[in-house]
Amino acid sequence: MLTYAQAGVDDEKTARALRGIIGLAKKTFEFRKDKIGRPSENLGHYSALLDFGDFYLAMTTDGVGTKVLVAEAVGKFDTIGIDMIAMNVNDLLCVGAEPVALVDYLAVREPDEKVFEEIAKGLYEGARQAGIAIVGGETAVMPDLINGFDLSGTAIGVAEKGRVITGEKIRPGDVVIGISSSGIHSNGLTLARKLLIPKYGLDYEYEGRKLWEWLLEPTRIYVKAVLELIESAEVHGLAHITGGGLNNLKRLTGYGFSLEMPPIEGIFKLIHENGVPLEEMFKVFNMGIGFVAIVPQEEKEEALDILNKHYESFELGTVTEGPGIRVENYRVRL
Repeated sequence: MLTYAQAGVDDEKTARALRGIIGLAKKTFEFRKDKIGRPSENLGHYSALLDFGDFYLAMTTDGVGTKVLVAEAVGKFDTIGIDMIAMNVNDLLCVGAEPVALVDYLAVREPDEKVFEEIAKGLYEGARQAGIAIVGGETAVMPDLINGFDLSGTAIGVAEKGRVITGEKIRPGDVVIGISSSGIHSNGLTLARKLLIPKYGLDYEYEGRKLWEWLLEPTRIYVKAVLELIESAEVHGLAHITGGGLNNLKRLTGYGFSLEMPPIEGIFKLIHENGVPLEEMFKVFNMGIGFVAIVPQEEKEEALDILNKHYESFELGTVTEGPGIRVENYRVRL
């Protein structure tokens, strides 16, 4: 049995360590008090919101994580740019913002023209899928600090006043709709790598694909699907299912959730069969659902029709009065 903490990523310890940073960050709000671009009190949700009068500017930052180690191991770098953009723009969507632009940050041990060219291809493809412009960036060559490379970015989006989605409208009885993921995305790779690669090797074939192909499958970008949804239907909450798995839903509301998740398949099945307990699986991985929309009962059919035009989507369950997340078909409580 192997957990995320045992693999080296302790989410609870990280959360405790971050409290001081978050506390001091909130105190800096006073520096922009009563000025253009003043922050909302949305700190801790998926994206920060800055008040620009008639609209909010949404802002977020994220990276690819240890997925880059798999890319390095197999010498394939043309998809990780998609992952970086996906992790940012999908977070912007969670407040109802339309992603607009991004700047990237690439830290390397030494520059490599071929690697840079492949990374650029992924960045271009991610930007194309998201409909955003890459307006700048920074490349840092640091042989004394970096062993390999790291790729991250910061993105901005725009949300109209009155159309921001924070989760405050969520009520018991609302329907929870899940949009399928493309696989492991860019979360839980530390656990997956340390569990599977030493045992099988990256060229191990599982269900017709090599292990490295499962691990490097690019993160799905949900921009077109979600923007169409919020334009056409009433939406009470949006969640990007990243690190923390289904616990991401707790960012939106104090209410609970009663869910039935899809069958455990693909890379998730291989990980589970190799000793990761069910509860840990749902706390670490997206388990086949990369994004969640919460809508009123009367909007369910319209929402499913819209989302299924883009990606396979499912009615997962409902919002409940009591707190906590119950995955009924797997008897998991989070």
